[in-house]
Amino acid sequence: MKIRQAVVMVGGKGTRLRPLTNDRPKPILPVLDRPCLSYLISSLAKGGIEHVILACGYRSEKMASAIGDGSKEGIKIEYAYEDAPMGTAGAIKLLESRLDDTFVAVNGDVFADFDLKKEIDEHVRSKASLTISLTKVENPCEFGIARLDSSGKILEFKEKPKPEEVFSDLINAGVYVIEKEILKYVPENKMYDFSKELTIDIMKKGYKVQGHMISGLWLDVGRPKDLYGANITAAEVYAGKMSDDIKDSKISGPFYLGLGGKITDSEISSSVISNNSEITRSKISDSLIMADCDITDASITGSIIGEGCRIRKHVKIINSVIADNMTIDENTVIDNRTVG
Repeated sequence: MKIRQAVVMVGGKGTRLRPLTNDRPKPILPVLDRPCLSYLISSLAKGGIEHVILACGYRSEKMASAIGDGSKEGIKIEYAYEDAPMGTAGAIKLLESRLDDTFVAVNGDVFADFDLKKEIDEHVRSKASLTISLTKVENPCEFGIARLDSSGKILEFKEKPKPEEVFSDLINAGVYVIEKEILKYVPENKMYDFSKELTIDIMKKGYKVQGHMISGLWLDVGRPKDLYGANITAAEVYAGKMSDDIKDSKISGPFYLGLGGKITDSEISSSVISNNSEITRSKISDSLIMADCDITDASITGSIIGEGCRIRKHVKIINSVIADNMTIDENTVIDNRTVG
């Protein structure tokens, strides 16, 4: 079965990632100097999708600037804008007249590089009205969880259970194959959630909802530590550094240095240093340094440094997040804080 169309839901504000999302939507935060969302779009293209509609909200003009029209992937990307937040199902309902009878919908606020064709095949084989991708996590309380029968049919689904309510470690990975007919149960012009409301409603009405174990990479990027985790996982999985401008320095663990980046007289461990960032006489571990930073004589551990920051002379940053374009004065210690 050929499915040509996908809706990507990218309307959230990314509040848990502030201050990194003060001026940009979460899906375009960088993973190895690419917008996080671009990996997902590549997966859709590889899965046969030809037409992607991005259901946008917060800072949508920056989304369009970062992602483009899809020509690089050989697909067409369109942008749809909400006047007010409508929830994941509500955003899709607004597009109902533009959608094919069977289409894909994806939560766009994750780092994902997966095999969509396998999920489409599962949807066709099972004759489901809705197929939901699933993955295993250690703490399922922040997600929707599913209980399956031996055929993969979802028997029970619960959104963000309390610890005592957890009955499964299988969580909703936010990739759906959808028969358009179920959208008739989404109310017009109302905030309505896909997993929390629509999925449960159609199960009660007897529609078949199938589970599919997602094949490939899938990581939540809801918090700063998750964004770092996506970057360091990508550094392990994909080709290493882009720049070789490293002098008199020690490098260990997963590592990436972006184009135009420079490292001199420094020690770097399990970190990502983005495009055009320069590190001099510094020690950086378990951290993400975003683009265009200048760091000299500093120690940074377990932190994310936003774009365009200037950090100089005996600054120590531990388990913290620094907003874009900040200057951190000499002899400053920042420990377990958000700055900006």
